[in-house]
Amino acid sequence: MTLRWTASLAALALAASPAFAKTTVIRAGSVLRDASSEPSGPATITVVDGRITAIAEGSPPVPEGAEVVDLSGKTVLPGLVDLHVHLASDPGGDFRDEAVDPDEWGVVVGTRNALSTLRAGFTTVREAGSGQYVAFSLRRGTAEGVIPGPRIVAAGPALSIVGGHGDTTGFREDVHHVLDQGYTCTGAVECAEKVRKASRAGADVIKITATGGVLSQQGRGLGAHFTDGEMKSIADTAHSLGLKVMAHAHGARGIEAASNAGIDTIDHGTFADDAALKAMKANGTWMIPTLMALEGVRARLGKGVYTPTVEVKARQALEVAGRQVTRSKAMGVKIAFGTDAGVFEHGRNGQEFALLVKAGLTNREALASATTSAAQVLDMENEIGRIAPGYSADLIAVSGNPLADVRVLEKVDWVMARGRVAP
Repeated sequence: MTLRWTASLAALALAASPAFAKTTVIRAGSVLRDASSEPSGPATITVVDGRITAIAEGSPPVPEGAEVVDLSGKTVLPGLVDLHVHLASDPGGDFRDEAVDPDEWGVVVGTRNALSTLRAGFTTVREAGSGQYVAFSLRRGTAEGVIPGPRIVAAGPALSIVGGHGDTTGFREDVHHVLDQGYTCTGAVECAEKVRKASRAGADVIKITATGGVLSQQGRGLGAHFTDGEMKSIADTAHSLGLKVMAHAHGARGIEAASNAGIDTIDHGTFADDAALKAMKANGTWMIPTLMALEGVRARLGKGVYTPTVEVKARQALEVAGRQVTRSKAMGVKIAFGTDAGVFEHGRNGQEFALLVKAGLTNREALASATTSAAQVLDMENEIGRIAPGYSADLIAVSGNPLADVRVLEKVDWVMARGRVAP
C-alpha cells in the first residue's frame, strides 16, 4: 500500500513538473529577416517553445532531440499580418441570413476560415467585426491551440449610428429591435458608454463605422455618420482604456473627421481627398486600403447577388479603387495591410500585395505594410513582423524572393504560427 502510494505521488509530481522545451530547427535556403533587409544565404533558425532564439548562417549542429524542418529550397520570412478580416463571414451571402443564422454558426464558419487564412501565410489578423462573442471564441481557440489559425486581435461588434452601416438594416422595425446587438449610440455620453461595454466584453480594439458602407442596405450613400463630438468621445474613451480605434470609412468627410477626432486607422479610405489625407498625415492616422474587398465585389456585380441599393454604391467605389493608396503615398500618409477578407474568399488575402504595387507601392513597401508596419499599428513591433531572437515564431516559406516578385506571397508553402506548424 505504501509502495503504491509512493508511486502515485511520484507520477503526480512528474506530471506537474515542467515539460522539456520543444526545440525546432529550420534549415532555410535564405532568410529575409524583415522588409528592410535583403535575403541571406542558407541559414538556420532555432525555435524554442514558440520563440525564435537564434538565427545563424549555414547549418550549425542541431541540438539533441530537436525537430528539423528542411526548407533549404525556400525563402523564410516573417508571418504576414492582415489588419481587416471577417473570419465569420463568407462572400455573397444574403443580408437576411443574420435573421436566421445563430452566432454559434459564425464560430463554425470562422474555424474553417481561420485555417484558410493561416495556410495563406497570415499568422496574425485583426478581426474587424462579428457577433458578440464569435471573434473572442475564435481568438481563444487559436491562442490555446484548440483550432489551427492565426493570432486574432478581435473587435467584436462594431459601434455605429442608429440605422447606419454596422447597425441592422433592411428589415421591419420590430425585427431590427430583436436583432440589435446593443452597440449603436447617439451622443457623446452614450458612445463613451458603448466603448466601455465593448471593452468589458473583451474587445482588443474598438471598431466603428464612421461612414456609410458598400454592402449594407442603408442607401444614403457613403458619407459621414457620427458627429465630431461622438467620434472624439469614442477615441478618447478607447485610448483611456488602452485600446485603439479602427474606423470603417469610405467618404472623404468621414475620413477627415475621424482622423481629427484621434481615430487610429482608416479602413478602406475609398474616397479620400486631399483634405482628408492632410488630416490623416497631421494626426498620424494609418490608411488600411482593403483593395481586395472591391475585387470581391466586382466579381459579383450584376449577378443578382447584391440588392439594387448595394449595386449603386459598389459601382461608385469601383470607379476610384486604388486611388487612396496612390494619393496616400504621395502625401506621406502611412499605409498598412488589410483586405476585408470575407467580402472575398478567405485564403486569397495575399492577392492584396499585387494590388498595392499596382497602385504605387514598391514590393518592399507592400511587404512592410503586412509585417513591420502592421506590427506597429497593433503595438506589437517587439513581438511580430520580423525574424529576430525573442520574437514570436511566426514564420512562412515561399519559393522566390518577394522583394523581386511580390506575387510569390500568393502561394505560401509552409507556415509556423507561435511555434506551431500549420496543418
